[in-house]
Order: sequence, then C-alpha cells, then structure tokens
Amino acid sequence: MMTGVDIRTADVLAVAVDEAGAISARASVATGADAAEAAIAAVERVTPASSGPSPLGIAMANLDSPVAARVLESLTSRYPDLFPQTAIIGAGTAAAVAEAWTGAARGVADVVYFSVAEHAVAGVVRHGRAATGAHGREPAVAWLSLNPVEREDYRKAGCLEAEVAAAGLVRRLIWRIKAGDRSRVQDKVNGELSAITVDMVLDAARDKDGVSISVMRDTAKYLGMAAANLVVLADPATLVLGGVMASASDLLLEPILWELGRRLPGAMMDALRISTATLGADAPAIGAARHAALLSS
Repeated sequence: MMTGVDIRTADVLAVAVDEAGAISARASVATGADAAEAAIAAVERVTPASSGPSPLGIAMANLDSPVAARVLESLTSRYPDLFPQTAIIGAGTAAAVAEAWTGAARGVADVVYFSVAEHAVAGVVRHGRAATGAHGREPAVAWLSLNPVEREDYRKAGCLEAEVAAAGLVRRLIWRIKAGDRSRVQDKVNGELSAITVDMVLDAARDKDGVSISVMRDTAKYLGMAAANLVVLADPATLVLGGVMASASDLLLEPILWELGRRLPGAMMDALRISTATLGADAPAIGAARHAALLSS
C-alpha cells in the first residue's frame, strides 16, 4: 500500500493506493485556516498508524509554497516509522505519473500530461519516471510566455495561467462584456458580472452564445500553442489532456487538435497519440503515491 496527498486551494485529498493503482481509501478535508493540519487529518484517515509502512507522496500545484514541506515534516516526525519513502512533487507531474501508470497512457514510457482547471499544470514522464528538473519545478507550464504583450496578471500567475485557467477564462468574458459585447451569461447573473463562473461560460458556449464561443476559441488557441510547445520539447509518445480539456472536450478538443496540427512538424504530429485524461481529480494524489514508491526501486 502507498499513500498520496494532493494539496489544493479549497481542500486536501488523501488516498491509499494498492500495487495495481486502485484506490482503497479516500479522504477529503477542507483546507480551512491551516492546509497542513487538513493534510495531516486526511492522511490519518486513509493510513492509520496500525496499517504498516507506506510510501508517502505529496502533490501541490505551487511548489514554492512551504505547505507541502510542512506537511511532510509533521507527518514524518509524528509517525517516524510509518512513511519510509517520501516525496514532494508538482501536481501536474504527479498526474502524468498516474495517467502513465493506470490511466489514459497506461504502460507508455514517454508521456506529456497537460491540464487546465483552477491552475494550469503539466508533467513529463520519460522512460517511465517523472522528469522534475533541477529544482523540482519541471515543467512550470503556467509561466509559458505566449503573448508578446506584457500584463500585470502575467507577472503574478504566468501568461498561460492568466489566459486559460478558470479565473482567466471568466475574466476574458467579462472584458468582452464590458467592451460592449452582449452575452446571455450577463442575463443569467442579472448583470452581476462577479457572479460569473467558468461553468456558466462553458454552458453558454454549448448553448450557442456567440461571445462565449469566441472566448472558448481564443482559449483553445492558447491551449493548442502550449501543448505544441510541450510536445516539441519532450517528444512524447502520448499527450494526455486533462482538466477542462477533458471535461469540455466537446468544445475544446477539435480546435486544440487543429492548433497542434498547425504548429507541430508533420512527422511529430503523425507519431503522436493524443488522449483525454481518465483519472480526473484523483490523478495527482495517485501519481504522488506512485512516485514516492518508485524512488526506492
């Protein structure tokens, strides 16, 4: 058995995973005032001290935050014999490990995973192992520079994340409305633009709202450009698309594929297998557990 933790903005997910990649226990704890305490509580629910030694992996989108290190230090000091192998890994890289192990790219040795939801994350698996870079941040896809115009929000979250993560996608629709475009989304929220959510934009696009469709097309362009850059650098056998690219594949997949075909060398595009993720929100926790277990082999 192995234990994986995914530290997210609103909650912490902990899972116990068996040798085949199946989840045998799952616990989600709201982050509240202290993400570290929430993570410890979640781990204790899925890996009781009586269960015996377990590799422990912790995934987090922002590895510059000290939270993951605090969680690891607290758990290993509280239970010195329970977690003999430990690791901290980026959420995108952890998800790549999971999808290559038991998901959309099962058994594939060279994989790129790319996902956009609350954050833009990515991961690379080379020869069956996570590629993490010199400082553990590879690949920091949120910071891909895809627009020559420099904006203040790019300096805070990165160009790609500012454009395509949930908050950025909503922001672009609001900008269009404020510029004079008429969207049915503003009627749904009675003109209270701060109440718009990304699901409203997706639903409106499916319902043929012209402004929402235009926003999604622009989003797909950025996503396709970012995916092409990742593929060119890593040369994977399989590209796995997760987050909104999987959940809203009806809106995004075709234009992303078209963008990839435009921007990749023909031979590279022909050799590339493209799949949508299958493990959903569990992927980072599963992959973190697997990564920790692999470190000793």
